[in-house]
Amino acid sequence: MKKCYITLVLIFFGMGISFAQAWMTNLEIAQRLAQVQNKMVLMVWEETTRYQYPVFVKDERGRTIYIDNLFEDEQVSPLIWDYFVPVIVSEYRYADLYEKIKGKRSQTYIDKFNDDSIKIMDINGNILNASYFTEDFQNITEIIKLYGLNTEYIAQELKDYKSEKNFYSAYYLASKYLDFALYADHKTRSSIINLSNIYLQEAVGYIKEQKPEDRSSLEQRCELLKIQEYLISKRPKKVLRELKKLTKENITESNQPFVAFLYYTAYMSADKPEDAEPWKAKISLVNLKKAEKLINLNS
Repeated sequence: MKKCYITLVLIFFGMGISFAQAWMTNLEIAQRLAQVQNKMVLMVWEETTRYQYPVFVKDERGRTIYIDNLFEDEQVSPLIWDYFVPVIVSEYRYADLYEKIKGKRSQTYIDKFNDDSIKIMDINGNILNASYFTEDFQNITEIIKLYGLNTEYIAQELKDYKSEKNFYSAYYLASKYLDFALYADHKTRSSIINLSNIYLQEAVGYIKEQKPEDRSSLEQRCELLKIQEYLISKRPKKVLRELKKLTKENITESNQPFVAFLYYTAYMSADKPEDAEPWKAKISLVNLKKAEKLINLNS
C-alpha cells in the first residue's frame, strides 16, 4: 500500500499537480489515493467549475468567511485536502456512472448525483451526503465536520469489496458501516446507515449466486442486519417487534448467535434486564462489547 501511495505522489508531481492547490481530474486515481489515505472523495462535476462557486468557511478564530470561488481559493484547497481527496469529474463520465446506479437508488440519491453541489463519496463511488440539504452557499467547515471521516476502521472491508464484489464482501462492508455509524457524529449517523443499506441491498442481490441450500440462511442474515439498524436509530421496541415475527424453528443455526445478540441488546436498551439475561450467555465477548455500545447509545 505504501508503494502504491509513493507511485501516486510521483504521478501527481510529474504532472505538475500540487496537493495544496489543485483538484484531481481522474476519479479512479482519486479513489485509489483515498483508499491509501483512509479518506472520502469530494467530487464535483466539471460543469460546476466553469462558473463562480461561492462558499463559506470558518477561519482559525471561528469567524465565518465568504469565499468567492471554491476552485480558485488557495487557502480553502489545502483545507479540503486535509480531509478529502477532491476530484473534478468530466461530464463525459456521467452516462457510465449513472448506468451503475440507475434503478438502484432513491430519487433523493439520484437528485444529489445529478446536481451541481459537492458530493462526498466512499472509494467505491457511493455518495455519503445524499440527503444533505444544499443551501445557496455551502459551508466547507460544516461539510468537513459532518463528512470528513477517517475510514481506517472500515479499510479492510472497503479493500475486500473493491478487490472482489460478492455476497460476503458486500455484506461485511454493510455490517462494518453500521458499526462505524456508532462512532460517528449523531448528525452523520443516518447518512452512514443509508450507505450501509446500499451495500446490504447489493448483498441481497448476490444471494442468488450462492448454493441453493445456503440462500435461506443468507437472506435471514440480511434481514437481521436490517433489524440491527433500528438499534442504531434508537428504536429497540421496533427491534423486538421484528424479532418476534421470527419463529424459533425458522431461525437457522448459523444465525442464532445474531438473534441472541439482537434480543439481548434490544431488551437492555428497552430497560428490561430480566428479559435480556437469558440471552447474554449466548453472545460472544466481542458482541457483548458491541452490545454495550448500543445500549449506551439508547440510554
